[in-house]
Amino acid sequence: MNHEIIFKLNPTVVTIRGDEAYDIDNNLVQYNKAAVQAYIDANSYQAKRASEYPPMTDYLDGIAKGDQAQIDKYIADCLAVKTKYPKV
Repeated sequence: MNHEIIFKLNPTVVTIRGDEAYDIDNNLVQYNKAAVQAYIDANSYQAKRASEYPPMTDYLDGIAKGDQAQIDKYIADCLAVKTKYPKV
């Protein structure tokens, strides 16, 4: 399970050990594992996009050089990634 998601979906959780979550008083907090997985599944496009976006330095280099073709290519490459991994 992704601990970040557990924390996000369960604000009373302050500690996670293994698959068990605990509140500030070290009481076990029951969380919905299916909800955590559903959140991960619904947002998986973000990680996929991030790994395939071109480096931002390509865009900045195009701006610094005033190279509109380079800027347009960067934007087109980003849009292609967005099309490949649409929001669910």
